Amino acid sequence: MLPSDVSIGSLVERACTWEVQARKLGNVCPGREYPDLTVADFRYSAVAIAPVLDKAPRQPLGVTILRAVGATRAVVATNTNLGIVLLLAPLASVPVGQPLMPGLGRILAQTTVDDARHVYAAIRLANPGGLGAAPQQDVRDQPTLPLRDVMALAQDRDLIALQYVNGFAHVRAWSQRLGDSAARHGNIERAIFDLQLAALAETSDSLIARKCGVAEAERVREIAVELSQTPNPPGKAARLREFDALLRADNHARNPGTIADLIAAALFVALRDGRLDPSLPFTWDEHPFV
Repeated sequence: MLPSDVSIGSLVERACTWEVQARKLGNVCPGREYPDLTVADFRYSAVAIAPVLDKAPRQPLGVTILRAVGATRAVVATNTNLGIVLLLAPLASVPVGQPLMPGLGRILAQTTVDDARHVYAAIRLANPGGLGAAPQQDVRDQPTLPLRDVMALAQDRDLIALQYVNGFAHVRAWSQRLGDSAARHGNIERAIFDLQLAALAETSDSLIARKCGVAEAERVREIAVELSQTPNPPGKAARLREFDALLRADNHARNPGTIADLIAAALFVALRDGRLDPSLPFTWDEHPFV
């Protein structure tokens, strides 16, 4: 549970900053930026959304999401954090001093059509890449169902939508793994990197599937399975660098952005629940990218 002297907004900013600062496969990180997307873009975005999400317990969920995306667009010219905002807004809506569950379940159960309308407006404002047409409740139209019901229609093709249906099961489980790994290794960046590789092996990334197709997303997952099966096989560092290069190729078409969003949310939950010690060293000196 969140300590009473720590704000939701401060944890939002820290979680988002840690996510982009951690050197991860295929994602924007220090030394591995994209021409149209930089570490600074993500950091500005983290600062912008923190005060909006700090007010989440006192305003409707959809309003929080739209205001956070609007705050982001005021400081950066591209979509840095739509997925992160969609994940963090329900989590941040649980008031300080209350356990995350069952508060999160209550918030998800009480979403409205107005929430969906605000979220549709936020998605159109963020203008995410690879967004196709949906047979029902398409984002270009006005929704007629509550937000959670709309998310349920997309759960088979979008990991973020799935969290609204499964009670953020991935996020909550990953937050526990982050805490355990950071405590075991005494390092936060390594815990984030290890979680990302495990997540890539367990789950096809929704963003890769939207941009490159389901078959390519599954190929990426199979490579991650091979790399994660043995702890330290000969040449693993070189193979990880090759995998990183593949994910960044073709104008970063295989960037596993959805898993990165889920990691940001998991970091927030781990910090909120006291599972992750922020005093631990962040930088992993033996990182394979070094």
